[in-house]
Amino acid sequence: MIRMASPAIGKNEIECVIEVLESGMLAQGAKVHQFEEAFASYIGTKYAVATSNGTTALHTALLAAGIKDGDEVITTPFSFIATGNAILFCGAKPVFVDIEEKTFNLDPNLIEPAITPKTKAVMVVHLYGQPCDMDKIGAICRKHDLILIEDACQAHGSEYNGNKVGSFGTGCFSFYPTKNMTTGEGGMITTNDSKIAKSLGMIRNHGQNGRYHHEILGYNFRMTDISAALGLCQLEQLDEFNRKRIENATFLTEAIRDIDGLIPPHVTQNAKHVFHQFTIRVTDEFGISREEFQQRLNEKGIDSAIHYRTPIHQQPAYQNLGYRDQLPVAEKAAQEVLSLPIHPNLSKDDLNSIVQGLKDAR
Repeated sequence: MIRMASPAIGKNEIECVIEVLESGMLAQGAKVHQFEEAFASYIGTKYAVATSNGTTALHTALLAAGIKDGDEVITTPFSFIATGNAILFCGAKPVFVDIEEKTFNLDPNLIEPAITPKTKAVMVVHLYGQPCDMDKIGAICRKHDLILIEDACQAHGSEYNGNKVGSFGTGCFSFYPTKNMTTGEGGMITTNDSKIAKSLGMIRNHGQNGRYHHEILGYNFRMTDISAALGLCQLEQLDEFNRKRIENATFLTEAIRDIDGLIPPHVTQNAKHVFHQFTIRVTDEFGISREEFQQRLNEKGIDSAIHYRTPIHQQPAYQNLGYRDQLPVAEKAAQEVLSLPIHPNLSKDDLNSIVQGLKDAR
């Protein structure tokens, strides 16, 4: 089976973890600080604050921005549910606006009509590794004095106009095993604001400002040194991992263009798409349903996944909260998207097998 994901863990990562285990310093020690500095330098921000996972990164970033009960945060419905949930964790309300058909990202043209006196922030998601239109969205946030949060959990190393995502607002990253780089579990928040950075550091560590001096209500969202050691090794290889993903995506895109009914991913001209997922559309013109196509691929030894089958606003938990939005572009995408293997461990034979499988499965 050609798997959807294959974390690239090598001998160096193993040795770095053993070094931490032997040191006796396992939780939020020197390795975490070293990883934070290295990641901030990579993204191009002054500060980076490590957390336990991508969801806690989002939650912490919103809290540090002052998002609270009664506030509204404009965001996309087409993402992993953590995007919306992190807003709810703060007592605020996610306000969903529809996406662009080509990029699957938040449609900038729909943001201003959704702004109300309760709107405090916009949370964008650089979905699948494709950057949002940060020129338009940044301008809207500045015009209306809104906080900009970047959910970059799928976009490590992605760029818009030569600047890495996570450097436009407060950036949030996940290091889950399937991501472009991993720490097993882990998260990171990037910012250029010293006050935000201080608040982030306190919130993720029980509200401490100095040992056993707790100034605010905080949480235990700390990263371990074991995770940070993995992260440092993976960060050194991230550009190469992304190069391979882009190379694999180029190969698959060229092949898919010749198959009627399958639409390959769109890449924005002024952006660097790092292909956390290689997500195609399976349209009616293909001749069989997406689910039947997926089953036939599986029979040929090709893994695939649907990211995401149900938009956030249509999830049962959100229906129970009273969400009844009609967001046709996101809802149509949910019926058509299918992600194929794209990870850097794919061989040339794997890629050829995927292409042949796509053709034969029809």
